[in-house]
Amino acid sequence: MIKHRVGMTLALLLSAQTVLGLAQGATAELASRQAALESFLSEQWEYTLRTSPEFASIIGDKRYNDKISDFSQKAIDHELKQNIAFLEKLELIDTTGLSAQEQLNKELMLRKLRILIEGAKFKDWEIPVLHNSGIHINAPQMVSMFAFDTVKDYEDYIARLAQLPKSFEDTIVQMRKGMADGLMPPKFLLPEIVRQCEKIAGMKIEESPFSLPIKKFPKNFLETDKSRLTAAIYAVIKDKLVPSYTAFKVFVNDEYLLKGRTEVGLWSLPDGANSYKFRVKESTTTDLTPEQIHQLGLREVSRIEKQMLGVAQKQGYKDLKSFDESIKNNSALQPKSRQEILDLYDKYTKQMYVQLPQLFGRLPKGKVTVMAVEEFREQGAPGAAYNQGSPDGLRPGHIMVNTGDFANRSTITIESTALHEGLPGHHMQIAIAQELPELPPFRQQGNYTAYAEGWALYSERLGEELGFYKDPYSYYGHLQDEMLRAIRLVVDTGLHYKKWSRQQVVDFFHEHSGTSEVEVQSETDRYIVWPGQALGYKIGQLKILELRDYAQQQLGSKFDIRGFHDQVLGAGALPMDVLERRIKTWVATQN
Repeated sequence: MIKHRVGMTLALLLSAQTVLGLAQGATAELASRQAALESFLSEQWEYTLRTSPEFASIIGDKRYNDKISDFSQKAIDHELKQNIAFLEKLELIDTTGLSAQEQLNKELMLRKLRILIEGAKFKDWEIPVLHNSGIHINAPQMVSMFAFDTVKDYEDYIARLAQLPKSFEDTIVQMRKGMADGLMPPKFLLPEIVRQCEKIAGMKIEESPFSLPIKKFPKNFLETDKSRLTAAIYAVIKDKLVPSYTAFKVFVNDEYLLKGRTEVGLWSLPDGANSYKFRVKESTTTDLTPEQIHQLGLREVSRIEKQMLGVAQKQGYKDLKSFDESIKNNSALQPKSRQEILDLYDKYTKQMYVQLPQLFGRLPKGKVTVMAVEEFREQGAPGAAYNQGSPDGLRPGHIMVNTGDFANRSTITIESTALHEGLPGHHMQIAIAQELPELPPFRQQGNYTAYAEGWALYSERLGEELGFYKDPYSYYGHLQDEMLRAIRLVVDTGLHYKKWSRQQVVDFFHEHSGTSEVEVQSETDRYIVWPGQALGYKIGQLKILELRDYAQQQLGSKFDIRGFHDQVLGAGALPMDVLERRIKTWVATQN
């Protein structure tokens, strides 16, 4: 009997040890897969920084400050092969049993890599220069986004500038391939590139945008260092950059311009129809077709028009045309100087700062400032845009405001646009994402057009909820801004899917909005060269509003607007379907 009991005890002990061993093995196996995923994400992020050194500098990583991106065909081919290799490697990592956050990390990285690989077949790198983007204006624009704190920062900057001629040469190589493959921008926009290059090359060296760092030497620099660095910067501008800009201008004017395409729609390019479908999917992160988006746009235009008519009638006008005409001729609604525009943006940004705690539990640490768009790129730039600050908060975000041709601009949309570009729009969303320690870097710096622009457009409406837009003209400007985004759904699909002409877009604008002529022309050209991008605003905004309505209906009195906003912003940028899943999970936990 005693022997039997001893035997049973030994058997139980052995059984327990077996179970424990299996559990330890499973734990070790799970930890191994977690480590593999973490290692992969780290490897992919390091690759991103190494091959995009300007981006690394912008987010405060100075390891590659003396480098510029390689735009050679060899580098382009290598990146595609690397993305395919990354995809194959990530697909082999099993995330079963890992945390929801880790599984989402894999899901989002897979989507990113698949989009990059799918888009490669359209060879966008063969149309590398447009009137509103490209090396000739991107390079000087980025100077204000770099940190200049030490002597080495300046020395690295000089080394970086010295490499720009090679980038111009590589860009010309790709443009020539585009000429051969029929991948060309619209011809009528190319003279603006020539003008931009002429302006930058013809500037006095001390006024060049590349000389900007000289104007902000840290106070602790020795005079000898200041003199040496100043001379070196001036020399590289004079001896390398001016000749590169001049040669680039000649190439565009004498060769490239002649081959510019005559049709404005993407449909006119090789495989253009499929290219547009891809861009629609990429921008909206949905499966909506161009036709569905076009019809949605027409419905939104009609809805917003009724709201705008209500404002006009309250001001004593029977229709929108007469009200819009009165605004156009009202000198009180036109800025008197460039500085007035900047002052208004600053005023409305500060106005929102103090109201943020009413709408958000989590507030960004990073600050935002208002700056004027550089004069050399005013003609092709939007009314305002946002440049992100550094994750450490040392360099604030910038609301870049176009003050050019100020006499023909209107002040009525400034309050709405300030909310969009700064607070609680782009700055709030991007600064918070950068400050989320639980996210891997690729998600802290992630971007989906429908999410980022949808949030910014949604933010304009938050101003209305807080009691802003007290001036009826400013409120009308807010509605006009929303109308602009609805019009985009119609005209972007019109251009690239329904084969509209440029004039049809301009006519549709004038028929359904009082948008100033300078903005109508600028916006129309933007949609022509950035197919699909403008669709994300309305699609994203409508999805966020839909999810808010859902949460309010499900939670009733338990709904907390601050909690909802913290959920929307609390995981970095997300595709629309993933955002919907996140909000519905949050609602379920609240219930």
